[in-house]
Amino acid sequence: MIFKRTIISKILSNGMKADVALVKEDDIFHAALYVGERFIPGPALPQPLEPPKGDVTHWMGNHPSVGLTSEEAEKILREVNLENSVLQHRKLGH
Repeated sequence: MIFKRTIISKILSNGMKADVALVKEDDIFHAALYVGERFIPGPALPQPLEPPKGDVTHWMGNHPSVGLTSEEAEKILREVNLENSVLQHRKLGH
């Protein structure tokens, strides 16, 4: 997994810092969750929270999981999709 940059950072209710980073793995970009600088396995993109809890509409991680607002989830998805579209464009030789 190659770290490219941090997309969002937030302080969790327990006081720990959570970062969602843009990473490249197997020639594709995705998001990775770090809590207290430790990688937390889980989905490679924000997942919808069913049902949403107030402002929290998405989540990432496994144990612990981190709640995300719709704005945070959209920013993560936008950044990942943009990097993958650039990568695809380069692969096509344009």
